[in-house]
Order: sequence, then structure tokens, then C-alpha cells
Amino acid sequence: MAGSKPVPKGRIEGIVERLHALYPRLVDLSLDRLRDLLAKLGHPERRLPPVIHVAGTNGKGSTCAFMRAMAEAAGQRVHVYTSPHLVRFNERIRIAGSLVSDEALAAGLEEIEQVNAGAPITVFEVITAVALHLFARTPADLCVLEVGLGGRGDATNVVDRPAACAITSISLDHREMLGETLALIAAEKAGIMKPGVPVAIGEQPAEVLDVLLATAERVGARPLLRNRDWHVAGLNFRDAAGVLTLPPLSLPGSFQFDNVGIGIAALRASGVPMDVFGASKAEWPARLQRLHGRLAATLPPDWELWLDGGHNPGAGVVLGEHLAGWHDRKLHLIVGMKDSKDAAGFLRPLLPHATTLWAVAEPEQHSALPVEAIVTASDGIARPGPRVADALAALPRDGGPARVLICGTLYLAGEILKQDKSGA
Repeated sequence: MAGSKPVPKGRIEGIVERLHALYPRLVDLSLDRLRDLLAKLGHPERRLPPVIHVAGTNGKGSTCAFMRAMAEAAGQRVHVYTSPHLVRFNERIRIAGSLVSDEALAAGLEEIEQVNAGAPITVFEVITAVALHLFARTPADLCVLEVGLGGRGDATNVVDRPAACAITSISLDHREMLGETLALIAAEKAGIMKPGVPVAIGEQPAEVLDVLLATAERVGARPLLRNRDWHVAGLNFRDAAGVLTLPPLSLPGSFQFDNVGIGIAALRASGVPMDVFGASKAEWPARLQRLHGRLAATLPPDWELWLDGGHNPGAGVVLGEHLAGWHDRKLHLIVGMKDSKDAAGFLRPLLPHATTLWAVAEPEQHSALPVEAIVTASDGIARPGPRVADALAALPRDGGPARVLICGTLYLAGEILKQDKSGA
């Protein structure tokens, strides 16, 4: 948002800290609290441009980035709401193409805090209300909403009639909230489906697909399945409307073809204009991102430093498939994780590709899994960093060019982006 004025340091953080004190005693993943708040705001969720609602375990952010880039390449103004942020809170809200300004974000938070009047509510519900409130005030052609957790009871699910939905790869994650099995988790994700609304679905395990199709039939949604209703092969996308030739994707990894395909299918179903050339311009930090800043400068000039925020077993599988193509040089993995994640499940597909493995935890990293726990999860293979800078300094320099991949959690990725500074 243009024309912003400086915001006193800590103003946004102070508001968020106050909101944490309103956290309900029981998080029931219901929408009642947020619906009450939105009613007091005049129902901004009903005054949005066409909405595409995106759920899934892995690939949600990349799919949102591709959709935004392809719609903008066709001249469309796009609102985007994603989570979590990596460096600045503002990253969660993009208004008609621009990140929300500090002033607009702070003013929005204070307005919603005042309207809420001390009622129990989660911070994510408040941020969602702020995003919807700001979106409703600014004209745009498309609004992309990424689910924060699950789908059925997620705060973003207050939009009753999206133009389209999208469901990316589903795997085991957040089991303490969503359920212990793929079927239970899939049922929660499928909760974004709405009667008569098309839903683009990427490749899924058979157990997941069964649940998604059964839910679509029950609610009357219109599923658009990969390899049935749409296809991606090489740089070609094909559906009933015809064939599109894709440009080289800006986000690396073969798994991104599934994400861009989901995005195209959802955009086509929504009726929002798009240009697939935008897929060569999509930006999404910490998804196999090459770093070139201060941290990269500590390595030999013929080495590469990469960053990825994948953090669950499903992400480990697709990351491992990508690493299989990196056998032209040695690979050093530096891993830090969140304390609630399945570290062993994430590491298992990566270990065969690693020349060395290092366990780290940055001092400012939110809910960091202790280094010792990562070492244990690796069956003792990992060496303690204990910090990323320590691990980078200790890497063996012999043997010619090498790659270094820092991965394991978006919280670590955010800290690394701060340290690398110019690593965009």
C-alpha cells in the first residue's frame, strides 16, 4: 500500500503480543469466533473479488505464487493471503500486488483489536480478519487465500462461495490437530469444498484421493483431477479447453509441475484471465532458493548454497527426489527443525544423498528442536553444528565443487534469510 508513514519500532509486535493474551482456552477449529468478528466489521468476506481457496500439506505457497504470477502476467490485480511469514509479518498480506505497508498493517490490527473488544480469539483469526478487511477496501480482480491449518475449521474457510478451490499434495503433518491417519487429515483438508465449486486436485496417494472424491460427491463440489481432467507432461498443460505450452518454471524441482498445474486448473475454472508466461516469474522464498549473500560468501566460490523450508515426511520425499539429480557434486545437508515435527520421517529420504549431515538450532529460531534430538533422529549420523555458521565453517573443503542445502523448517529459513541479507 502506497503512501505509508514510518511505524514506531515494535508497534506491530506489541499488538500481536496483546492479542496472544486473548487466546481461547480451547482451540476447537470452529469458525464462530471469527464469524462474529467479521459481522461486526460488516462482513468483508462477502465483499471480495473472485476467491481461489488453497489447502494441502505441501505446495500450497508455491501454488499461490504461481497463480498470482500468472494472473498478474495477464494484467490482473491480485490479493494474496499466506502464512507463515519468514522475516516480516507483512509477507502474509499482499494487497492488489503490493505487500501491506507497516502503517496499514498496524492500523488494521488496532482496528480489529478494538472491534473485538477483548473477546477470546486466536492471533491467526485476527490476522485473517485484518487481511479480509483490507482486501474488501481495495479493488482487485482475484483473491488467493491459503489455508493456515487443515481446512474445515481454518479461519480462511469463512468464505462461503469461492470461485474455485485447490488442494495440493497431502501427507502426514499436524497430526496432533488434524488426526493420525492420511484419511483423517484428507477429510480436514477437503473441508474447503463447497457445493457447485470446482476444486483442482493434484497428485495424491490413493487413500487421500478416495476421501477427496467422496467428500466432493457428498457436498456437490466439482473435482478436477490431475491425469483425468488435466495433465502436465514436460512443459505442456492439457485439459478440455486445450493445450498450453509452459515456460521454464522459476521455482526449481520437478514437483513444481504439479503445483503449477493445480494453479492453472484452478484459474481456468475460476474464469480469471491468466498468462502462463507468469510461471517463469513466480517468486516464493525458501523453496529450493539459491542464496548469494553473506552466508554464501563464506563458502568457496565454486560452491552453491541453497535453502528450503520443507519440514514434514512428505516434503522430505519430494526433496529427496530432487536431490537425486544433484549427484554431480558432493552435498552437505544442514538441518534444523521445529520441535513438533517428525524429524526421522523428514530425514529418511534425504540421508542417501548427503555427504555430510549437520544438526543445528539458531538462538532466535521459534520452537527449535534441540540439536541432540536431530542427531538421534538421524541414527547418530548428523554432527552438531550447533549453529548454521558453525556448520558452514566446519564443512570439509576438499573434493572440488559442492552444494550445501539448509532445510528443515520455515522458522529456520526465516532466520537464514535475515543472516544472508542479500540472498534473494
